[in-house]
Formats: sequence, structure tokens, C-alpha cells
Amino acid sequence: MTPSIDEMAPVMGADGEFHAQDEAVDLSGTTLEGWVALGFFWILGATVFYQFFTRYVLNDSAAWTEEIARYLLIAVVFTGATIGVIKNNHIQVDFFYKFMPRPVSRAMATVVDLVRIGFFAVATVLTGMMMLKLGSNSRMTMVDLPMNWIYGICMLGFAAMTFRSVQIALFHRRRGYSVLERPESSMDDK
Repeated sequence: MTPSIDEMAPVMGADGEFHAQDEAVDLSGTTLEGWVALGFFWILGATVFYQFFTRYVLNDSAAWTEEIARYLLIAVVFTGATIGVIKNNHIQVDFFYKFMPRPVSRAMATVVDLVRIGFFAVATVLTGMMMLKLGSNSRMTMVDLPMNWIYGICMLGFAAMTFRSVQIALFHRRRGYSVLERPESSMDDK
């Protein structure tokens, strides 16, 4: 909840100077997926910097950097999508829930939770099946590594999203409502 203006510390001091302090950074709530996504992001940043450096400073571009940067971006997206599932803030339409009777909106929210779990579970299985079909024959273009490494990250992302979706559905069941039914609530509300 946003503090009111009266609760906020004054920015302008009695001396007419600007006084502001940042809040202490608290990383204790950062999930494992958040740290993994941050790691992929930093490796991606280093790769893109190396690409920039070799292309514009050394005038001899490293050919492998573009492909690896693309795959690292995929890794960031799939681990980042898991964070979206954890926070339960993927795109949703809650307009109709305002006008539905409470039992109907509760049933619909439960269906949404179950469909989300099913979708991520099916995506996990299909990614695994595709990896088995490709085997070790499919290789990256510039770097001689198996493409299954990339698909494995995607599969792990889908599996993590499935697991976190189950956790979210159980949380909604215990709490008795979801964010769809009460958009003003958050995952922190107990």
C-alpha cells in the first residue's frame, strides 16, 4: 500500500535543501529463479560487451557472440517468466470477475489456476519429447555445443513454472480468493 503524503518523509528540509534517503536494499525475498535470471543476465551483458568491444574497438568481430547472446536471452526470458508466475503478475483480465457472483468467480479463478498448471506441465513434457527426438545430433551453428542445452533451460523454466503454479493455486485455495477476484490484493496478503 502506498503511504500517504503525511506519512512520507519531507524531501525539502528546513534549510531549503533537498534531503532524500534511499531505503535499505533487502534481497532476502529474492527467489532462486531470480538469482538464476540475474546470473544469465550478467553473462548476457558480458557477452554483448565482448561483442561490442571486438567489433568496434578491435575491428574483428567475434562470430560466436551473437548466437550465444541470443541463447542467453532465451534463458533470461524463461527464468524471468518463472518470476512472473511466482509473483502472479502475468497478464490477466479481471473485469468480468467484478460482475460475477462470488461462487462463479471463485470457480472461474480455480479453473484459471488449473489451466495454467496444465499448460506449463504440457509445455514441459513437449519440450522434453522434442529434446529426445533431436538427440545429440542437433548442434549450435557457431559453437559446437548441443542445442539440447538451450532446450533444457526452456524445459527447466517450464518445469519451474509448473511447480510455482501449483504453489500459487494452493495459496489461492488456502486464502479463499485469487488476484482475479480481488485485484487490489497481492501475493503478500495473507
